Amino acid sequence: MNESSWGTPSGAGHWGPPDHGSAASLRGAAPPVPAGPVHDGGGAAQTRPMPIVPEPGGHQDDHRDIRDDRDNPEHRGAARLSGPLFRDDRPQEPMPTSLPGSDSDPVKPQKKSAGRNLRAAIGVGVGLGAVILASLFVYKPVFIGVIAIAVVVGLWELTSRLAERKDIRVPLVPLAIGGTAMVIAGYVRGAEGAWVAMALTALAVLVWRMTEAPQNYLRDVTAAVFSAFYVPFLATFVALMLAAADDGPQRVLTFLLLTVVSDTGAYAIGWRFGRKKLAPRISPGKTREGLVGAVLFAMVAGALCMQFLIKDGAWWQGLLLGVAVAVSATLGDLGESMIKRDLGIKDMGTLLPGHGGIMDRLDSLLPTAPVVWLLFVIFVGSG
Repeated sequence: MNESSWGTPSGAGHWGPPDHGSAASLRGAAPPVPAGPVHDGGGAAQTRPMPIVPEPGGHQDDHRDIRDDRDNPEHRGAARLSGPLFRDDRPQEPMPTSLPGSDSDPVKPQKKSAGRNLRAAIGVGVGLGAVILASLFVYKPVFIGVIAIAVVVGLWELTSRLAERKDIRVPLVPLAIGGTAMVIAGYVRGAEGAWVAMALTALAVLVWRMTEAPQNYLRDVTAAVFSAFYVPFLATFVALMLAAADDGPQRVLTFLLLTVVSDTGAYAIGWRFGRKKLAPRISPGKTREGLVGAVLFAMVAGALCMQFLIKDGAWWQGLLLGVAVAVSATLGDLGESMIKRDLGIKDMGTLLPGHGGIMDRLDSLLPTAPVVWLLFVIFVGSG
């Protein structure tokens, strides 16, 4: 709004109502001081109304500010003009350079933080990698035991969070037994054995839950079947890769390397160059630039692994494998982020310093395992 909208009485030469001489005598105060001419040589002058000040020697005890005299029509115009015309007329306070009331140094711009303890994360990652490699290339059944342990711990974390945050009572015992059976059956009997173990686990959950009150039965068993599929059944495809051919350990290693490289590329590129959010409602930390980094890193790693690790593999197959891993790993990460947002938690657990819980590391691996297994079967066969 500009000043002309307030209006200027013709021939008055000042802002406000005409002076009848009654307001000052009644209130013991001088009439409003004119703000000065509005026109100077035909150009509009940017002037402000002068403040209303009581006359010296007036009746100070009976004084009331004209702005408070809302019942007197002669004073309404002056009341409107007693303060700044616009909100921006007030002088802007300078931004503080230090926190008020403190003796600290001036506030300095904070450096961009990586968001987690990298030293602890790297240490834990190296330790887990050593255990996996040792069990994978020394004795295959030991690696199957590592998968089973990860499955049981992951189920414990997931069911514990469901009980704490949503009061969903998922029976852990049949899930843990059935999940271990799935992994072993997949390694020994292949995909058919894994499907049979999955069906038996679901049946065991239905029966186990019948021993408790019928309230929320459908909700609890639905969450239990989802947990059985999400954690142990998807992990079974890692056992299928291991048992599929003579180069089973190399296939599992390729699967693990591509997933880790994809996650690393997304983290590094997204932290350094990330600007555009990928899915702000699900995971605000993920960016489109990070996804591009994940795809590029995984494609390079995939080409190298398929060329030098996988029997009868080709580099161009590795490029396709890298793209598929980057996409599936990102979707898996977003899927668990949806679960954690629904539960109102940041991490599934605190077992792994710098990483969170086991489920926070399996989120990308679990949905990627069947994708990699299927592409290996298409590209180089099952054995």
